[in-house]
Amino acid sequence: SIVYPLPGGLARGEPVYLRVHSLASTPIPLSIEPLELVHRNDLAHVTWRTSVLSMMAMLVLLSLGLWVGIGERSYQYLALTLAAQSVYLLCIGGEIRAWPWLADRFSEDLRAIRFFTLLGALASSNFVAYYLSLRQQQPRLARVLRVCNVAMVALMAVSVVSDADIISLLGNIVLLVTMPGLFVAGVIGVWRRQREAYFVLLSWTPMVTVTVLRVGELQRWWPFTLWMEYWIPLCCVMSGLVLMTGVTYRIQQLRRDRDRANELATFDRLTGALARTAVEERLAAQIALATRHGRPLSVVFFDIDHFKRINDHHGHRMGDQALRIVVKRARNRLRADDLLGRYGGDELIALLPDTDGIRAEAVAEHLREAVNCRPLSVDGTTLSLSLSLGVAEWMPGESAEHLIERADAALYASKSAGRDRVTRHCPTTPQMEGAMT
Repeated sequence: SIVYPLPGGLARGEPVYLRVHSLASTPIPLSIEPLELVHRNDLAHVTWRTSVLSMMAMLVLLSLGLWVGIGERSYQYLALTLAAQSVYLLCIGGEIRAWPWLADRFSEDLRAIRFFTLLGALASSNFVAYYLSLRQQQPRLARVLRVCNVAMVALMAVSVVSDADIISLLGNIVLLVTMPGLFVAGVIGVWRRQREAYFVLLSWTPMVTVTVLRVGELQRWWPFTLWMEYWIPLCCVMSGLVLMTGVTYRIQQLRRDRDRANELATFDRLTGALARTAVEERLAAQIALATRHGRPLSVVFFDIDHFKRINDHHGHRMGDQALRIVVKRARNRLRADDLLGRYGGDELIALLPDTDGIRAEAVAEHLREAVNCRPLSVDGTTLSLSLSLGVAEWMPGESAEHLIERADAALYASKSAGRDRVTRHCPTTPQMEGAMT
């Protein structure tokens, strides 16, 4: 507000003549108030504006920091949106006069206000389009918004060199299409149960309402209201907070989905043991540690004897249950540092760090006894199972693939010898690598 003091006061019936020249078409209300009331209103106004602009600055800095730190493009669009809105608020509120070199360029020139208004709308449109994946989810609405974006870019370019009133009219028309369009995108997303759309709708509902009311005021479609001066910055802050919360929620959800995918890739869904890919990765890591520290490492490769016969006679459900029980019993006989994985079908593998071939052979015997010591009872059916196991100790310089091949060869030696037994592959020289004990 602009205050003109009347040092001598104003007598009843005394006329006051005032001529006001405004760069904008915004109606300017006029009132005569006591000086005390003017000071009180000014203090409340400064407190409100300082709080709002401080929160906007914090949101801009936080969005930029998260964009740089995480690399999520949504934060980039959000930071640009909030920055443009902040400059717009500084221009229309007059705070930009605190920096003379900016005031000369922006405070007395409608071109700057129009430019940053369009820039904020353009950034908002791109944010929502990217955040809601409109190209994939709502392609028709995405095309409409792209046309609006092109129009806004063109109007921004024209506003740099011209302050014609037609630019304001065309800009308001584009905003009246863009803002409801973004709101509709949120409504459709909510109807399709798109989680991100709930945040967009929550943030854009008050923003769209206030924007439409503000445009109507500027076009003199309805009377000017003083409270709009405070609602516009408040909606900007609330919209920024809600959208930042939504982007953060989305990133957390993506991380949970990624962790879930990693878990599914790491663990076998049927047995809970490590999946084959995870086994190979862990074995390569264990070989690297054994190489670095000179420690022993052994593997036990085993499967269930006549497992196909169980599936054929009792069904795959019975076979799956039997495999789960075998994994559970085997895990109970291993140390906390040992790893158990499902290599494929009924083939299982145990990685035994800090374990030489002799001790690994003893561990394999414990695994065999854990399964055949008592029958398995599944849905009232009793099954007597046994394991054939092959043991191999890692040799310095040996690859993971070759180590597993030797353990697999020992496993088939156990099967050839009658099953339900442990065989250790112990090469003493390159010429005797096929020797078994």
